[in-house]
Amino acid sequence: MRTLGTAALAAASTVLLIGATAVPAAEAAPPGAGPRLSRTVLDDPAAAPGSRLAEGEVYQGAGFDACTAPTLATMQTWWDDSPYGAVGIYTSGSQRGCTQSRLTADWVAQARAMGWRFVPTHVGRQAPCSTSGSKPQHIDPGDAVGQGQQEAAEAVASLRELGFGAGTPVYLDMEAYPRGDSTCSQAVMDFTVGWTQALHAAGHRAGFYSSAESGVADLAAAARAGSSPLPDAVWYARWDGHATVTDGAGDLNPDLWTDSGRIHQHQGNVTESYGGVSLSIDRDELDSPVG
Repeated sequence: MRTLGTAALAAASTVLLIGATAVPAAEAAPPGAGPRLSRTVLDDPAAAPGSRLAEGEVYQGAGFDACTAPTLATMQTWWDDSPYGAVGIYTSGSQRGCTQSRLTADWVAQARAMGWRFVPTHVGRQAPCSTSGSKPQHIDPGDAVGQGQQEAAEAVASLRELGFGAGTPVYLDMEAYPRGDSTCSQAVMDFTVGWTQALHAAGHRAGFYSSAESGVADLAAAARAGSSPLPDAVWYARWDGHATVTDGAGDLNPDLWTDSGRIHQHQGNVTESYGGVSLSIDRDELDSPVG
């Protein structure tokens, strides 16, 4: 089922400190639950009077993501024949896995006119403890906030080149990493806070994609520790085959990102065919902001 609607996403709570502040937070991770994180707080432009953060569109239903933007002919066929109404597209980032020769403002405009909605995704620096050989650029724990802000600026520039307006989200792709090193987890969360702050300052919503067992678990710990600002939506990967935004959510349950702020990537690396046209995709279920 494809369902489109508009919704005002709740602004982050007003914070009191400008700049990054780390405060020991025992509540971040109970014993045995993962690395202990410190609270990191930045000023949140989305919480300020007269914020530029526009209301965003919310999509509820089935979506997919593919490594490269499909042809417009494929998009039309799949719109006509598939159950999907949203598509993840890799809009920016120095560590995208596929070339995007078809991804232009015209492609976005034509696909949107068909009815498609988008999950813009940015693939930049990865966790310091990441073991991915294909993504060698890692976050520097000593400059994690600043690097997150830099990556957000790159993402915003690409969104605008592609014709996406204010309020459009962009999701930070943080691939799975070994969880247990507190320095690594803290760097990822500091990077994410910087990413979110800079996107809010530019008038865009922030999203975060990762494995339910690593990045998303750390994000839940950061939320409970009181770090701010945190992303407006979470896209969690757990390939359990359950097309819901509650199953497989791990540490997000039962209280975090429940107000139209979740995507569940519930199946990966599958080939599907509609109207005689096949694609290799990951399957997603959405109740989240889209572009």
